Amino acid sequence: MTHYTLKQIQTFIEVARERSVSKAAERLFVTQPAVSMQIKQLEDTFGLALIEPSGRNIRLTHAGEEFLT
Repeated sequence: MTHYTLKQIQTFIEVARERSVSKAAERLFVTQPAVSMQIKQLEDTFGLALIEPSGRNIRLTHAGEEFLT
């Protein structure tokens, strides 16, 4: 059984929307490390990377795109 939290999902959606961990953190009123930790925990739950660096921003991996939908 997969265990993840609503907060992790909301954080992932905001990161995906903003294409930036720091911008997502700003919009969620939390620190950048807190956002990174939520994403890392979500990735650990699935055993897959959901985001990857792309210059100064991020992009969703194929798994990230699938999870977002």
